Amino acid sequence: MQSVSGWVWLLTVLGIVGLLLFDFFFHVRKAHVPSLGEAARWTAIYVAIAVLFGLGVTVLAGGQSGAEYFAGYVTEEALSVDNLFVFLLLLGSFKVPRADQQKVLLVGIAVSLVARTGFIFLGAALIDSFAWVFYIFGLILLVTAGNLLRHQSGEEEEPPNNIIIRVARRVLRTSDVYDGDKLFTYRDGRRMMTPMLLVMVAIGGTDILFALDSIPAIFGLTQNVYIVFTATAFSLLGLRQLYFLIDGLLDRLVYLSYGLAAILALIGVKLILHALHENNVPFINDGEPVHAAEISTEVSLATIVAILLITVVVSLLSPKGRAQTYVATARRHATEFLEVETDPAYCDELFHKLLGEEAKLRTLPEKYRARIRAEDELMDLLRRAHDLHDERVATGRCFVVAGAGPTGAAE
Repeated sequence: MQSVSGWVWLLTVLGIVGLLLFDFFFHVRKAHVPSLGEAARWTAIYVAIAVLFGLGVTVLAGGQSGAEYFAGYVTEEALSVDNLFVFLLLLGSFKVPRADQQKVLLVGIAVSLVARTGFIFLGAALIDSFAWVFYIFGLILLVTAGNLLRHQSGEEEEPPNNIIIRVARRVLRTSDVYDGDKLFTYRDGRRMMTPMLLVMVAIGGTDILFALDSIPAIFGLTQNVYIVFTATAFSLLGLRQLYFLIDGLLDRLVYLSYGLAAILALIGVKLILHALHENNVPFINDGEPVHAAEISTEVSLATIVAILLITVVVSLLSPKGRAQTYVATARRHATEFLEVETDPAYCDELFHKLLGEEAKLRTLPEKYRARIRAEDELMDLLRRAHDLHDERVATGRCFVVAGAGPTGAAE
């Protein structure tokens, strides 16, 4: 399947563009907060499309190509889940209203897909011309794996502030407030950009930086450009729906970084072994190939799936993961209630959710509740949320909601 006809490429690109347009016109054009059922349904549909495509590759091009596609897709999807943590921080730091987050994510994904396509063809050209690129890709993945291992799951992460975001803040003059999901608004008779455009640039730009890790990873599993492109595209297409589906579970996956580090290290070793097998670098074995054992695609796929399953199961069963999930979700709901949302109905829904998270905090073992009570910033945040709710109830702007006060959240 190294040679794919132009008609196949054209139909594939048209199909992917069609899915993006369908998503825009039928899902995100009208701002709304997707329900859990809607997110689950469309996540399942996009996963099914990706799986059916992979089965088609297997039938038409053989089991080897099919295994390469599925290994690439699973790896890219796993890396995408890790990216969702950063998206969560970005959307929170820009205080994007929940109903408008879908459009931000979709535009960011579209920008990323275009940029990654460029990276894919650039990477393919380098590989075809210079065999030593495999060494570079392998080292990139091993370094990335080391960085992930140094990541401490329990630490509070800071919102991303990379060069793309800094340049965008400097170049794009924006207003301080959102105007629905509009990119431009009028303030004092002047046409200005809203923060919506800036956050779209931030999401798209940040995801482009993620490609520096993900593209070498998938080239470590297959050098077939068509498979690399389609596996990458299908992993991105369902990312918006996946974000809303597992939003509440993201903080629960406390060991995901370790699982991804193991996967990237595996692919990094696979790339270096392949580089040795194809070696033409003068200072390594006098430029002659090194007869090193290679890791097969089937072994890679089985190992990647096993690592992900173990990582997810251990994370979900971990008391630490449960505590981190409840704390992070309560903090997020309280922040949205206080600083982001203005729709009264959704504010009431948020406060109901906040009370539910506070009830869950009280079910944690005492050592975790003691740590929570010692977090002054979190306790102050919860207290302010309750005070604001009481004020809204007193002025008739909110429904009365019965529940424990913030000082009892972790008692």
